[in-house]
Amino acid sequence: MTRDRPAPDDPVGDRPAGGYPAARRIRVLIADDHPVVRQGLRVLLEVQEDMDVVGEAPDGTEAARLAAELVPDVIVLDLKMPGMKGTDVIADLAARRILAKILVLTSVTDPAAAEAAVRAGAAGFLYKDVDPDALVRAIRSVHDGNLLLSPEAARTLLRPGGDRGATGGLAALTGREREVLGHISMGESNREIARALNVAEKTVKTHVSSVLAKLGVQDRTQAALYAVAHAGDHGWDAGHGAYPPA
Repeated sequence: MTRDRPAPDDPVGDRPAGGYPAARRIRVLIADDHPVVRQGLRVLLEVQEDMDVVGEAPDGTEAARLAAELVPDVIVLDLKMPGMKGTDVIADLAARRILAKILVLTSVTDPAAAEAAVRAGAAGFLYKDVDPDALVRAIRSVHDGNLLLSPEAARTLLRPGGDRGATGGLAALTGREREVLGHISMGESNREIARALNVAEKTVKTHVSSVLAKLGVQDRTQAALYAVAHAGDHGWDAGHGAYPPA
């Protein structure tokens, strides 16, 4: 089932009962092989005044097709589906430069699955026991450009003993390094961070290297995961991609 974009001159489509202009509402595609899950998600999301469910996909192949056809803002994606696996869908969309934010919603608890999804390009990873209100907030968060993970997923993605290799963790970061970490958590490149902070890209590279060393992590993905897993520690601002409180 799909919902077309309203015509630009369609006052009814452009101004729904909820009062949000169509251009500002979040277009959501639901991809799950269980009809009851898709129906439940649709009921939950369609009562949100800032969201439209534009389509449903019962398998990975259909999810990849509809992502290109419907141009959703956010795809709520299960990992275990017929046809293409969820991680394959994520990789396929990235390869085709389809810019929808992907929020994985799954019952798969294997740490390898969470890591594969995030490294393939997922913007969020939640388990199906998530509180409905938290799921709604999660969709808004990934739409805004944040990396969002459940605390359980974030901790499983950090390598065992990672904290022991750190030279001080979050407490050792300077104010500027915390700013850089916040931008890393939102998936921004060095060039984007440099532009946001009005500094040279070379300066950002130096800060990133220092952040990785102080956190005892190997790359930017692990730095972002560390930030989410340690939200609230040492006054860390959870606003940059941290899992929202229930």
